[in-house]
Amino acid sequence: MRPTLRTFIVFCLLIAAACAGVPPTEPVGAAPLSLDIRTSTVPFKIDEPGARQIGRLIWRGGISMNANSSHFGGWSDLTVSPDNRTLTSISDNGAWFTAEIGRDSSGTLTGLGKGAMGPLRDLTGRSLGRDKSWSDAEGMARLPDGSWLVSFERHHRIWHYPTLDGTPTAINLPPGFDAQPDNGGVEALTVLADGRIVAISEEYSLRQNAAIGWIGKPVGPDRYLWDMFEYMKIPRFNPTSIRELPDGSLVVLERAFDFLRGIRIRVMQFPGAALKGDAIIDAEELARLASPYAVDNLEGLAATTGEHGETLLWMIADDNFNPLQRNLLLLFELAK
Repeated sequence: MRPTLRTFIVFCLLIAAACAGVPPTEPVGAAPLSLDIRTSTVPFKIDEPGARQIGRLIWRGGISMNANSSHFGGWSDLTVSPDNRTLTSISDNGAWFTAEIGRDSSGTLTGLGKGAMGPLRDLTGRSLGRDKSWSDAEGMARLPDGSWLVSFERHHRIWHYPTLDGTPTAINLPPGFDAQPDNGGVEALTVLADGRIVAISEEYSLRQNAAIGWIGKPVGPDRYLWDMFEYMKIPRFNPTSIRELPDGSLVVLERAFDFLRGIRIRVMQFPGAALKGDAIIDAEELARLASPYAVDNLEGLAATTGEHGETLLWMIADDNFNPLQRNLLLLFELAK
């Protein structure tokens, strides 16, 4: 082959390898670790410093994050406390992460402090370890009693954690849950105000552009009665997170990636009344994020109420332990 073609192919292979990322080979430490979190602000739109809104999202600040641990990264989902002062996240490398949130007098996100991280545990109380097939945590949701649900890919399952550093129990799963693609399971997971679980598969579908979702009604400790629905999407975009808003509607993050166009994110919304067994849900697009806007592999979403009654949307990025990507935390206000 010609040198120019050979050079181009080698370049593409190098980029592909870099984008795959290299997670740490050693397991997350058995005990929680205090974090020295280093943050830097990121612009909303690189080529337009004065930009503050895209679609129905109003910019309220963003930061890039690093810390004193090789395990800091891979953040796959997100919750923020009702007072907007602390965040909790999980990593697809089998870790949890907490930190205090810094905002200025106008409510703009400025940084993080007092961070900590530690290992998620298996059903015997041991750290999940370095086996990716068991440590790939992707979705999280907080139950009304303060305990947690965490969904995992590869060995598809949902575990119930009393605390994120505690020993979980397994909940019963809906029919078809184990039919999901190995790396395309439930990333979008939430618990509604009435206690029902909503879970949407990233890639499992029974027809084109219709992701399978499940609604679980609690009927006893770790027991749910399940219904199935379909979540309509467009080619290449897959759901990665879901949260209920104060008005009862739901917001979904969808992500797409290819080497030509890079990472693109759709922020979608649909009414809570649409969540029924056998429903076909067709959500409304609120905004679409792509370069030159602040964007990376946004997988986690949190929704809270601001000090003036506004709805805040928080988004966290999974850097895949890849030097070409960033651990981002972004904050938006949802325009009325």
